[in-house]
Amino acid sequence: MSNDAMKDRLMVALDVNSSDAALAMRDRLGDSVGWLKVGLRLFVAEGPPLVRDLNQSHQVFLDLKFHDIPNTVAQAVESAGGLGVNMINVHAGGGPEMLAGAAQAAADFSDMALIAVTVLTSDTMPKDQAKIVALERAKMAQDAGLNGVVCSVFEAAAIKSACGTDFITVTPGIRWGGQDLQDQKRVADPASAIAGGSDYLVVGRPILHAPDPRQAALEALSFMRSV
Repeated sequence: MSNDAMKDRLMVALDVNSSDAALAMRDRLGDSVGWLKVGLRLFVAEGPPLVRDLNQSHQVFLDLKFHDIPNTVAQAVESAGGLGVNMINVHAGGGPEMLAGAAQAAADFSDMALIAVTVLTSDTMPKDQAKIVALERAKMAQDAGLNGVVCSVFEAAAIKSACGTDFITVTPGIRWGGQDLQDQKRVADPASAIAGGSDYLVVGRPILHAPDPRQAALEALSFMRSV
């Protein structure tokens, strides 16, 4: 598959602390990737103006993992939709009522996917147990009307089998070439992730900390294309 197709499945996590750093990384990456992910650190530091700026050039995954009472989460989803982002997430651990409220709020934004975090890839839960929990939470999220989940590559295939090919799987914990695992416990290389059923790959440090981030992104795309 071509880089043009695969770049729309590669998300770079902008795990930096300022607008200047985020915009500089965006410019270095250019059109090598289709998605940028904004997490808690960057959003708390810079807020909606930066998100809107990034959304001018790339699709944006706002990774804030909402987890609160149903009404509060629904209101947060509505506010995120107002920013024009393309994807947001909530914690599946919030339960069916919270998930349903989030899905109802997201329904007003047809261009925004709502996904649920199943089991964090930093969780020390044994892989077999993580697969069981992730699958249960994926089914719960689908029943509540969400578009997909965040999971590791070790759960992606089972989730696809249970929930269908249209149910989105977003996979963090991507490493290759002997890179440091840092706080990640359940990791995979880009080719294995694509082969295992991942729709979108989230890559942070392997690209951000590379001497040439654009070249690192292209290397990831090469692995993804090889499947």
